[in-house]
Amino acid sequence: MTDTTTLAPGLRAEAGADAGRPVAPSRTRWRPLGLAEVRLEGGFWGDLQELNAAAMIDHVEQWLERMGWTGNFDAAAEGRLPADRRGREFSDSEIYKLLEAMSWEVGRTGDAGLEERLRRLTARVAAAQEPDGYLNTMFGRPGQGARYSDLQWGHELYCYGHLIQAGVARARTAGAGDELVRVAVRAADHVCREFGPDGNPGVCGHPEIETALVELSRVTGERRYLDQARLFVERRGHGVLGDIELGAAYYQDDVPVREATVFAGHAVRALYLAAGAADVADETGDDGLLDAVVGQARTTLARRTYLTGGMGAHHEGESFGQDFELPPDRAYSETCAGIASVMLNHRLVLATGEAAHADAVERTLYNVVATSPAADGHGFYYTNTLHQRVPGREVDPDAASPRAASSLRAPFFEVSCCPTNLTRTFASLAAYVASVDGGGLQLHQYAPATVRAALGDGRTVALRVATAYPREGRVEITADAAPADGWTLTLRVPAWARGATVQAGGRTLAAEPGYVEVPGPAACESVVLDLPVAARWTYADPRVDAVRGQVAVERGPVVLALESVDLGADVAGARVRTDAAPVEQDGDVLVPVTVVGHDDAAWPYAADAPAPAPADAERLVPLVPYHAWAERGPSTMRVWVPVAG
Repeated sequence: MTDTTTLAPGLRAEAGADAGRPVAPSRTRWRPLGLAEVRLEGGFWGDLQELNAAAMIDHVEQWLERMGWTGNFDAAAEGRLPADRRGREFSDSEIYKLLEAMSWEVGRTGDAGLEERLRRLTARVAAAQEPDGYLNTMFGRPGQGARYSDLQWGHELYCYGHLIQAGVARARTAGAGDELVRVAVRAADHVCREFGPDGNPGVCGHPEIETALVELSRVTGERRYLDQARLFVERRGHGVLGDIELGAAYYQDDVPVREATVFAGHAVRALYLAAGAADVADETGDDGLLDAVVGQARTTLARRTYLTGGMGAHHEGESFGQDFELPPDRAYSETCAGIASVMLNHRLVLATGEAAHADAVERTLYNVVATSPAADGHGFYYTNTLHQRVPGREVDPDAASPRAASSLRAPFFEVSCCPTNLTRTFASLAAYVASVDGGGLQLHQYAPATVRAALGDGRTVALRVATAYPREGRVEITADAAPADGWTLTLRVPAWARGATVQAGGRTLAAEPGYVEVPGPAACESVVLDLPVAARWTYADPRVDAVRGQVAVERGPVVLALESVDLGADVAGARVRTDAAPVEQDGDVLVPVTVVGHDDAAWPYAADAPAPAPADAERLVPLVPYHAWAERGPSTMRVWVPVAG
């Protein structure tokens, strides 16, 4: 391959000021901190991050080899395509997501062994790149479809998006001279030539490249990448992809982004597009575009989001339902949609300063993203149901699941976008914790951590966060170093945390939900936030027909579930009494449950109201955190439980 592209003059030779930041907006209210500035120190998220490093990345890497998807690049370089190609049209993207995960993880830990694996994998990818920057193993060779001949389903631009994001991660952790960065830049330059104002007027059926191009523009200082992202955002919604059986709404090509009022269609596509539009709005100062995305996000959170933070109610089209159409037993709630929601809401909290978006990040991380991986890091949920009606079947640890809706966590899938997406998310988790502005620092997510950063005015703050959150609600922030004069510490009080207090400057103050500002502590002094983490009943809007007459239990940000393993019976017959608060005992949350029985009939409808069903004696039954369900073998489970009549 001949390298026909030189790196943009603006591309820094070192990782630079944005080191370790997956998102580095230039105009938002708050500037996020990255992996070079925030380090998780154990706790719920730190432990997950270490599980990713110790098990998940290696597991995913091995499965990508085993499925033959990594080998597609070797086959491309050696002229063995299409005969030797394996996997779906988008399988290239899984290798790119793994490369992104490896880049963040090496940047976080300096793991020399992982660095070597990353370099070897990058070399295999680079060998398949064409001289003009084109890189795809599914199209463009004799016997394959022509380049960009199937923008509806081909995923070529989608794959570039993940490649470019991997390159951005590498640039921000290893500097501009890395081979992965060069591959990504060549691909982006190719896209700009092919799809620029005078080129192909199309868009990709699966949005994703938009966020990647904006971030590459931020890394390089090159405006053309931002302009291309803006073009893709503005073109969509005008029917450029044509209609399909699922309708143009499936890939958000029915309504322009500026005119949409709620997210619709394929959930991952919709959320990735919104994240890209938010990035474009930030970099171009387009307040109208940002307002449109914020409005869509607010409406979606209010009307089309599961209690867990999950998005996507339809298995057909992996899509959003209509307003308040949120059936728990048919929830699709794809893990990738959860990750996309986290990406979007993180961007929106930085842009708007509205705590509701950070609340959405927290809810989705604890109850969708953390639910997918098995405790050993060797299995995953693709979809995340809120009601398992029949016990799942044990999975073969040596076989990829042919379907997304696996009843137990599967080691891999024929379509495995979720495991690779998880690895890059967990490797970069620390980037969601904190941000800075001209005069202070903001904490958005609570975890044991160390934070060291320069404020917007150049002064340095170094903090230690000590907490057992979410098991306990006390968060102690101690300053190891702080400016001599005043600075501001901003803390998020979640919407559920009524009665929270904050101790600062020798005073204890009530802290209402939202963001609360306190004087930043001096060196060796502390601020303490106390959040009332206690089990509580949660009721749905009555317009959510599927759970009317039912109740759920939450404790802090964690959604709980009733599992047959604890009930000793199928959860279908469970009824719960809600006239007293859930019981907390020895670290468990217990609720008073009876199990009712029913007689089968030849016809399940009648003219008379059914008589009260016989029930067993009431007993206290422990609930399990939803993220930990199905770790003890096949079971039935429900988040929403009918209230005893």
